[in-house]
Amino acid sequence: MANQTRQLGELLRGEGVEVLPLATNAPYRPSWIASWRGLRAVARLVAYLVALWRQCARVDVVHVMANSGWSWHLFAAPAIWVAHLRGRPVVVNYRGGEAEAFLSRSARWVRPSLRRCAHLVVPSGFLLAVFDRFGFAAEVVPNIVDTVRFQPAAEPPTGPFHVVVARNLEPIYDNASALRALARLRQQVPDARMTVAGTGPEREALQALAQDLGLQDAVHFAGRLEREAMATLYRSAHALLNTSLVDNMPNSLLEALASGVPVVSTNVGGVPFIVEDGVTALLVPPAAPEAMAQALARVALEPALAEGLRERGCREVQQYTWARVAPRWAAVYGAARTHRS
Repeated sequence: MANQTRQLGELLRGEGVEVLPLATNAPYRPSWIASWRGLRAVARLVAYLVALWRQCARVDVVHVMANSGWSWHLFAAPAIWVAHLRGRPVVVNYRGGEAEAFLSRSARWVRPSLRRCAHLVVPSGFLLAVFDRFGFAAEVVPNIVDTVRFQPAAEPPTGPFHVVVARNLEPIYDNASALRALARLRQQVPDARMTVAGTGPEREALQALAQDLGLQDAVHFAGRLEREAMATLYRSAHALLNTSLVDNMPNSLLEALASGVPVVSTNVGGVPFIVEDGVTALLVPPAAPEAMAQALARVALEPALAEGLRERGCREVQQYTWARVAPRWAAVYGAARTHRS
């Protein structure tokens, strides 16, 4: 979500739109508050609300990047209500892959806030269907991929079969299955290696698992990479592996497709709305390392399959370029301003 927020802001500025970003995790002021756990949470929320009140007076439309759980209650809902009190139209851009579970618990709390919004926008048909089941009307504006930065290498990569995993090291992304899949893959493709690009609380446990699986020399934990470094990493990859248990419209899939990298992914959430099994990606069940390994082996050992996935993926991802998505955002913002009147 942070990457899409930053990218959308940059692209809108390129169109001559003034964008005033407001972070929910601004630095603590004074800095000593950071050492007081309860106090720092209150201080950050108060500072956020004050900044919201001030910023809303300076804008025509408030665009809220929203997610599930406490993120909604502490940041998205207050932004909606402050904008409403300020008389500013609100576009809620909901992006959480766990929407179904969240709305099952909290729809009655979410409903009053969404009634104050001009538009509810989601990035995929998956979330469109989820919100519809709870009686919320939404519209789809997909994620954007930078096809200037993320583009295929001049020549396909050579050397050992290189798998990239580009998700944070958190339980919902099931990176442990990625490591287990690599261990199984190396039985058929002995030189296969993996780069894990992401940070999170599971790093130490995953490094220990890699050691236990005998993969200490085959896996590189690269940490969080900036966009240029990610683009370079994709161009060195023979495949992208996405092992998430819950998902919406992952940027990593779009970036891999744009970079000409064959994708192997779990068939969860919004993923089947982005790619088609056997056409633009290979889809497998979640938490299934053996199926993941077999799909990766096909990419490694069947050159015609890999080339077909690359070519069709590059064509498919063109619908997510700024040239295609910008008119949809323009229509949303234009309608929101009309809604205010």
